Amino acid sequence: MARIGVNALYLIPGAVGGTEIYLRELLAALARIDAANEYFVFTNVETGMDLVPRQANFLWKPQAVHARFRPARIVWEQTVLPLEASRYRLDVMFNPGFTAPIFAPCSCVTVFHDLQHKQHPEYFRWFDLPLWRLLLWAAAHRSRKLIAVSEATRGDLTRFYPFTKGRVEVIPHGVDAAFFALDRSQLEPFVLCVSTLHPHKNLDRLIRAYARKKREYRLVLAGLPGLSTARIEKLVAELGAGDSVELTGWIDRGALLGLYAHAQAFVLPSTFEGFGMPVLEAMAAGIPVACSKIPPLMEIGGDAALYFSPQEEGEIEAALERIVNDETLRQKLMAEGPNRAREFTWESAARRTLAVLLPPESHRRRSSS
Repeated sequence: MARIGVNALYLIPGAVGGTEIYLRELLAALARIDAANEYFVFTNVETGMDLVPRQANFLWKPQAVHARFRPARIVWEQTVLPLEASRYRLDVMFNPGFTAPIFAPCSCVTVFHDLQHKQHPEYFRWFDLPLWRLLLWAAAHRSRKLIAVSEATRGDLTRFYPFTKGRVEVIPHGVDAAFFALDRSQLEPFVLCVSTLHPHKNLDRLIRAYARKKREYRLVLAGLPGLSTARIEKLVAELGAGDSVELTGWIDRGALLGLYAHAQAFVLPSTFEGFGMPVLEAMAAGIPVACSKIPPLMEIGGDAALYFSPQEEGEIEAALERIVNDETLRQKLMAEGPNRAREFTWESAARRTLAVLLPPESHRRRSSS
């Protein structure tokens, strides 16, 4: 039996996007496949016990630190969390949010969802970037194994951190089975885009492409506010598109499933992604998908999506037209999407993650020691 720590100090419910879905779904899947090993889930003040599966081998260990005050969270992670790891005699610390406790007395496994701070430093605030660079470099150095969520991210890791070569495992996300079960018998005239309003999501080009002419369908942008929110709101107003472009802001999971259930089509125009979970969710729901022709999204979509250059507004507009009006293409993607999405399961992700977490038997510290 191994004693596995889960460093969830980064998690702010409703504020960290796909990394929250990742952790919640992965923990639930680990609980379904593993009743033998013990999990010590370290949370912050903002995160409640609902994160922790209700299973005897999953133990909630709340910490008295606010994640919203990032400096305090980082200091706690680097000072108190190693003490907690020693206190509970952990064999390994699993870090699903990029950073790791450098002085932990056990081995570390850290998840890198992307390396955007390396690929696109211009998307970061100047005062955040040095800390991102230091902490992620240190986590990559310190960790026994790194988990990349896509081959593209593994490529970035070995490119920017050559010392990680041979230590990176690619483990894609899964997809919630609820998306396969959605009732899509009552479609409505709107194209859905699920995305945080950040610069790399490329939503300004999507809006301009959509607003080139009057459409018979709406464009619904569902996701957390981000660094581009003010600019996007201004653009919608300048284009006079307020009646046809809807910015939902954050919505709960039930409301989001409702949008997936009724959307006529789905689009994601990102210039950069580490994985691209909304594309996988849309395919699972049987929605015709158009997305950027970038490696992570092509890894997910395969032949079950329509691709376009995210830099070309004309290509984005053409893709919107096809994904809404080309019935032959729509039927093809609606059939192929769920089949492709079934290749990505949380149970598979959990089994592969557990295999990485469990240290070699000869190096494992026994609970009885």
